Amino acid sequence: MSRSNPDRMRQILESVRTIALVGASDKAHRPSHEVMSYLQSRGYRVLPVNPKLAGQTLLGETVYPDLAALPVAVDMVDLFLAPERTGPVIDAAIALRVPVIWLQIGVINEDGAAKAEAAGLTVIMDRCPKQEIPRLGVAPVPCRTA
Repeated sequence: MSRSNPDRMRQILESVRTIALVGASDKAHRPSHEVMSYLQSRGYRVLPVNPKLAGQTLLGETVYPDLAALPVAVDMVDLFLAPERTGPVIDAAIALRVPVIWLQIGVINEDGAAKAEAAGLTVIMDRCPKQEIPRLGVAPVPCRTA
């Protein structure tokens, strides 16, 4: 299956609720910050992951050092990392059985994607959910209850 199949991307974006955003930035002009804010505005809970910012608060959420430190299971991992830095995060997502790994535009790791798919995970690569949500007509996620 294509890693950018529109029907599959729509299904993912309509079903996930909690996203770990790896490579989250505290700088408002950075794409990861913009995407995190956008996803939150659409109703997703986005948990920022960045070891340099761990323990700080970003857009109302605590920043975690890595996927293993997250206090809740996530439905998707969104990677804002250089392709050569994605392997360990993909391995961690596999170990945690995160259902979906989403690699941002320009983030391509064919070997890591194949490994994740072989482990039963879904991989979307070289796409941005902020761009795909309006393009695919994905409705906002229903409000979370506390």
